Amino acid sequence: MHIATLHPRHKSLLRGNLLVGGSFVLAILLSHAPRIQANPWIALPLITSFVGTADTLRCIQRRWNFYHAGVILCLYADLMAITLIAFFLLYPYFYWFSSSH
Repeated sequence: MHIATLHPRHKSLLRGNLLVGGSFVLAILLSHAPRIQANPWIALPLITSFVGTADTLRCIQRRWNFYHAGVILCLYADLMAITLIAFFLLYPYFYWFSSSH
């Protein structure tokens, strides 16, 4: 039995979306949202979401069709997830810039 989702050499939109979605859930759990706490391990879900976005980008086609449009929507969702994960990673350190000691 051959499952294309598990093989990195084959294009898989499902694998890319699962990587990004799973890394987003993991980042929420690691940051203890809604009380965001500093945790350098959130860098691992950030890297994993970049890998998932690259895997989603591989699925884009040369000619425009509705599948191509769906992949672009998935890429926008991936970028939003990457932005939120980066926010979870960097937000606890923002008080250094805003507080005057």
